[in-house]
Formats: sequence, C-alpha cells, structure tokens
Amino acid sequence: MSASTRLAQPRSAYAQPWFVLNSSRYAVTASAHPAVAHFYAFDVAHTAEALVAVPDGCVDIIFDCDATAPTARICGTPLQAQPVTMQRNHHYFGVRFTPGVIPGFINVLAEELTEHELDLLEATPFARGIFERIVQSQALGEQISLFTDHLAPSLMGRTSQVTAMVIEKALQRRGDIRVQELEALSGYTSRTIHRLFSQDTGMSPKTFCRIIRCQAALDALGAVRETAYCDLALELGFTDQSHFLRDFKRLVSATPHEYRRRVEGGGYAGRITFG
Repeated sequence: MSASTRLAQPRSAYAQPWFVLNSSRYAVTASAHPAVAHFYAFDVAHTAEALVAVPDGCVDIIFDCDATAPTARICGTPLQAQPVTMQRNHHYFGVRFTPGVIPGFINVLAEELTEHELDLLEATPFARGIFERIVQSQALGEQISLFTDHLAPSLMGRTSQVTAMVIEKALQRRGDIRVQELEALSGYTSRTIHRLFSQDTGMSPKTFCRIIRCQAALDALGAVRETAYCDLALELGFTDQSHFLRDFKRLVSATPHEYRRRVEGGGYAGRITFG
C-alpha cells in the first residue's frame, strides 16, 4: 500500500469511537509498516456501557491483558454497528491493520473473517511465541516491539493489483467512487473487480466504499462543530440527506446529532493520547 493511501485515511480511523468514550485512557501509536494503521491500548472504564464496534474496513487483533484469563482475538470488520464484549477495568492492547488488508500470517479466508471474531491462537501458530509476553506487559512500546519483531515479515497478506487500486482510490475519494470509474481505471469489468476484491478482503467494493464514506462522515462530525447534514451528505456523495441519515444510523448505532452530542459531551478528543 502506497504512502498516499495511508495519508488518505480519515482521522477517525485512529480509534473506534465507542471504545474511546467508554475508556478511562486510550493511547495510539502510529506504525511504520504499511500493513498496520496503528497500535493502541486502552482500559475499559468501570462505568462503561455496552460497547459497539463501528465498521471501518479494518482487521483488528486485540489482546485482553487480564492477569488471570488473558485472551487474544482477531476481529474482522463488521458491516453494520455490532455489539462487542469487553470487560470493565481490563487493559487491552490492539493492532489495527490498514483498511482492506488481511494479515498474511492467519490461516483463514478473508470472507471467514468479515463480521466474525476468532481466537488468534487458533487462527495462526505464529502468535503463540509472543502471546504470553504481550499480555504480561503493560507498556505499549514493549508490546508493539514484541508484535512487530515477531510478525513483521508476514504482516501483509497477498492482494491483487486491482484490489490495491480500489482501496487506494476509495480512500482518496472518501468512498465516493462508482464502479464505472473503477472499470475505467483498472481496465477490468465490474464482475472481475468484484470477484478479486471480495476474495482479497471479504467484502464487496461497494460495501467497502460505503464503510469508508461513513468513516469520512465521522471524521467531519468530529472536526467541525457546525455542519449542515444536507451539505455533508452531498459532499460525501450521498443521494440526499435521508440516505445519509439512514446509512449513518445503521453503521454507527446513532444519528449524526446523537453522535456529535456524545463526542462533545464525552470529551472524545481529550481522551486520546498519541505516541
């Protein structure tokens, strides 16, 4: 994945918003590896409500560093807002892969991962060598080093040039790109693009673009205090405001107004520290 693709990722890809708002601390560290968007660590607050994962097109590996019953799971992107189980007062270390990337070291098909969570130790034999050391550490820098030193050669899975092109263009255009444009850019038919992309990522190009467009909406709502929803809908390529509101509610589990109120009232920006 090129540098321009990484720069095109929306700022909201730094974190799952409902995780941040239900954490007592949330730390993010950028990654130099093109397969990994960033690393993160957070403590679930003792007052945490039910957590919801928002579709972001990313695969995550999440280590629960509990002293008595540590776990590690690999999570494919949901396709709509999806409840997740995390324990209050537990410390978590996570690895977020760049949108559309399936880790090269796991022994599952991309379609088996989308909308599912798997035990990392069952999905790959490579994780056993670092699992205990990662969950025993509370230092984000040390956890990052353990992970990357052990798995760096196999982080990036194989993907077709067509899929890489679709991901790059979708990120650059914030999801507002049509299949006719992808056909013209790639020289392939829509059927071939759909087949290759679904095989590589576990979702269709249309679904991926829909997710990226919603991420762009989250980014805009978090960055600007006053945004007319009709203007934002048109800017992001939705057919109208109703289309935007309907899609947003399904993917985020809140209306844009509710989301903005929760972000501002919960001090979202001040909860995240960057390393």
